[in-house]
Amino acid sequence: MERRGDRAGAAPERGRRPGPSKAARRAALVIAGLAAFLVAAVCASLMLGRYPIEPAQAVSMLIDAIPGVQLEQTWTDQQATLFFNVRLPRIALALMVGCCLAIAGAAYQGTFQNPLVSPDILGASQGAAFGAAVAILASTSAFGVSVSAFGFSLLTVSLVLLVSSRAKGNRILVTVLAGTMISSLFSAGVSYAKLVADPTDDLPAITYWLMGSLTGATMSDVMLAVAPMAVGVVVLFALRWRINILTMGDDEAATMGINAKRLRLVIIVAATLTTAASVAVSGMIGWVGLVIPHLCRMMVGSDYRKLIPTSMLLGASFLLIVDNIARLATTSEIPIGILTAFVGAPFFLYLITRKKKV
Repeated sequence: MERRGDRAGAAPERGRRPGPSKAARRAALVIAGLAAFLVAAVCASLMLGRYPIEPAQAVSMLIDAIPGVQLEQTWTDQQATLFFNVRLPRIALALMVGCCLAIAGAAYQGTFQNPLVSPDILGASQGAAFGAAVAILASTSAFGVSVSAFGFSLLTVSLVLLVSSRAKGNRILVTVLAGTMISSLFSAGVSYAKLVADPTDDLPAITYWLMGSLTGATMSDVMLAVAPMAVGVVVLFALRWRINILTMGDDEAATMGINAKRLRLVIIVAATLTTAASVAVSGMIGWVGLVIPHLCRMMVGSDYRKLIPTSMLLGASFLLIVDNIARLATTSEIPIGILTAFVGAPFFLYLITRKKKV
């Protein structure tokens, strides 16, 4: 007698959960591949430079830095100084800034239901630029410039949220328009700061900061940025599945018991923290928050449960590679914001001219 479970096409046994879909398996492979690529890029970056450090020396120095561990020194003191005070902080900052700009861009695009939104949509970058320009005019230290840029960036977004809360109309549209208006005001402030700046010292410093660069990155920069970056990234990562609900609209979110207005505010605050901290320590680096989320959508789709971690990994790898090119391609270092624009602008043109809906 033929058994009931042996026939072709028979129903699966009760209680057995279906396995992951093909798309889910593909997304998991993409994330694992990006993680492996990121580790390889970090290892290569630690050894690349005009003063090369051998792989064995890099590993030995890292192990020797662990408290309680002391290895036989196979490196020079100059190599140790270069490794820990120059190369390691710069690599760490490139990873942090790339990750944060990418995750902020993905979050903003889902929150505002617009695939062409970038992290500076609410004026965070222009506010940071104005704060940095004011600090440079006041002849403060590099740390003071970063603190001023971070504070004015938060102030700018706070003004945008205040204006949008008092205005009438579509909440998303009003917020974007308020961001454009406030951003223009701070942009005018930056232009005035450049007008009155000393053309010998202050003006070149402001101009170079506006182009974005990780030159001169120190551990103090890393420590300044790590706390707000960590808070923003953890919040966005924890709420990644709820961003999917925001993309459906406020009415659909309400039927699922989600307060869209409150959720949108939390996501904006978290994304602003990551953006402000990134711009404060690196200057204005554009296009990462626009380009990377779109590349990730091509790889894993629009599900934010997969899009957020993919954007974090690819954003960190992308900016690390671009920074390596910036410091190694020519004898004089190229500002990293110029290189990201060379990648981002053509990709933006591709997005707005493609026939398929983005």
